[in-house]
Amino acid sequence: MTREIKRIAVFTSGGDAPGMNASIRAVVRTASFNDLHVYGIQRGYEGMIDGNLKRLEPRDVGNIIHRGGTILRTARSERFRTPEGRKSAYESLMAYDIDACIAIGGDGTFTGAHVFSQEYDIPFVGIPGTIDNDLNGTDYTIGFDTAVNTAIEAVDKIRDTADSHNRLFFVEVMGRHAGFIALHTGIGSGAESVLIPESDASIDNVVESLRKGAKRQKLFSLVIVAEGNKIGSANDIAQMVKERFDYYDIKVTIIGHLQRGGSPTAFDRVLASRLGFAAVEALINGQNNVMIGLVNDRIHYTSFGEAISGPKPLNGDLLRLAEVLAI
Repeated sequence: MTREIKRIAVFTSGGDAPGMNASIRAVVRTASFNDLHVYGIQRGYEGMIDGNLKRLEPRDVGNIIHRGGTILRTARSERFRTPEGRKSAYESLMAYDIDACIAIGGDGTFTGAHVFSQEYDIPFVGIPGTIDNDLNGTDYTIGFDTAVNTAIEAVDKIRDTADSHNRLFFVEVMGRHAGFIALHTGIGSGAESVLIPESDASIDNVVESLRKGAKRQKLFSLVIVAEGNKIGSANDIAQMVKERFDYYDIKVTIIGHLQRGGSPTAFDRVLASRLGFAAVEALINGQNNVMIGLVNDRIHYTSFGEAISGPKPLNGDLLRLAEVLAI
């Protein structure tokens, strides 16, 4: 028998991502449309343990669709990793008569939700909110498109000065375990090389690629470096190249947390709205322990276990495209 859902709690956890607010808005308004009560949990699992819940009405989420970050705040919780912490979280939810939860976050968030929903009889549905785009079961995660656009905008400005001064720029973007941001940024900005965690490229490969560019009399070069690539940081790689190759004036730019902030793109706002709407409907229809994703532009359910099983494969066609267009 499908469990009757009357009260939903929604929270954001882990790293923030542009579009989370749009997703919260969609959850609250879809739930209200279906005569459900919604409570927002402040600071993720930490707030769940502490009982930091607040009722949310449709007007409470007005004028937030364009805002970056998350109005519910976010935090990482070591306490939730313990049975005692999860027991306290359960007691807090029961104090507010919560029937189900919607978790917005990445692999750490869903790992916690997966364990919790197995220990306690509270359905959980997840919405993928992470700039890394590294979750299985969805083509795109909330925040990824905005992060890539932020990185490309920065690289476009760097290209202007690189062109003027015969420079080689190493631009480091986020991606400790996945190269999606770096790959899309590299293609979108016309970079000569992209270094990602999934690649076994060596410093010799990088130098050889740059030598070929110099022979073609390229006036400047751009190399996009994912922070988790196997060679080293952008600064380390720049130093190694400088020791072997002196054709260019070498500079390094680390974009860093700029990629997490800013107003979400139209794509992220629509994606977040679709997934928030679908998450509420999933709970109403009896779904539990699943992530809502978008596959081939259609809503798709994936178990938490599969969503976080990783690593999510990169598109091989895009890898080849980046290599071919870099000549």
